[in-house]
Amino acid sequence: GVGPVSAAPWGSAGILPISWAYLRLMGPEGLRAATQVAVLNANYVAKRLAPHYPVLYTGPNGLVAHECIIDLRPITKETGVTVEDVAKRLIDYGFHAPTMSFPVAGTLMIEPTESEDLAELDRFCDAMIAIKGEIDRIAAGELDRADNPLKQAPHTAAMLVGDWNHPYSREEAVFPAGVADKYWPPVRRIQGAYGDRNLMCACPPMDAYHG
Repeated sequence: GVGPVSAAPWGSAGILPISWAYLRLMGPEGLRAATQVAVLNANYVAKRLAPHYPVLYTGPNGLVAHECIIDLRPITKETGVTVEDVAKRLIDYGFHAPTMSFPVAGTLMIEPTESEDLAELDRFCDAMIAIKGEIDRIAAGELDRADNPLKQAPHTAAMLVGDWNHPYSREEAVFPAGVADKYWPPVRRIQGAYGDRNLMCACPPMDAYHG
């Protein structure tokens, strides 16, 4: 017979009720205001990052819609730093990375929405600009091209307290924003392609964690 149709692998039953409730609660005026702020936020981010990263698909007036796409392909070609490296380094700065390599491979699509205030937008932009500074140091030969804060990101607490054999400091690795109150990733990099293709966790058995 037919298997589940309202959960994986066919989708989530909660998507339509959530969308309906959002539209009903916001109303026409609320949706219009939210859209205006979302577009304004995206253009603010695009303008702040444009001196540091190429911004794709701007209109005749140099504006974007509700999201902006920054192109990391020239950086990858010059330094070997990939879009995944930047995404993982953002974790060290306390951010979940934006959409990666969609709709264009080798890019980050940033969609700040209407819900982020100016302080948070600036915190994100400051992190992206600081990461570009790290990339520039790699390009200049000041940081090793293979063993640097981007290639090794994200940095966990276990790395911090363990033996340190990297040519950059612990502080630079885990406190790049200079803030001690931060998110600590539980793991480093996982095999993303395997995770995308396999819905269920391929974890060791529970007895492997004993002792």
